[in-house]
Amino acid sequence: MTDAVSFRPMTEADLDSVLKIEYAAFSHPWTRGIFTDSLKSYDCWLMFEGEQQVGHGVINVIIDEAHLLNITVKPESQGRGLGLRLLERLMERARELQAGECFLEVRASNQSAYRLYERYGFNEIGRRRDYYPAVGGREDALVMACTLLD
Repeated sequence: MTDAVSFRPMTEADLDSVLKIEYAAFSHPWTRGIFTDSLKSYDCWLMFEGEQQVGHGVINVIIDEAHLLNITVKPESQGRGLGLRLLERLMERARELQAGECFLEVRASNQSAYRLYERYGFNEIGRRRDYYPAVGGREDALVMACTLLD
């Protein structure tokens, strides 16, 4: 993995490139409308490796709680630690916004993401039945939480 990773806030002008990565990475991606709405209310970030956009993430902070809503690394860039770098940046941003705890949902079948969150310090605290759309029906979400402040 290279150290030439940088981050910047997402803008509406970035949505075409964001959607290209989102649709390549997920069977049930976020839509343009979801990202447009997110830009109005949430903290939305892009990750670059050199000049190439390789990922994005969205967090929502309300008072002292953060909720990780989206974290995506383009498929051809996965497996090199970039997901952890993006997660670290988003959690750093949550701390800057005074969040003391972060919550997220992850598909029960997404073991690579689950391991990433666990590696960072998230713990499973619950399950939401039939939370996600899935091929052939619905899929459970595992709810995870992490303390951000010492």
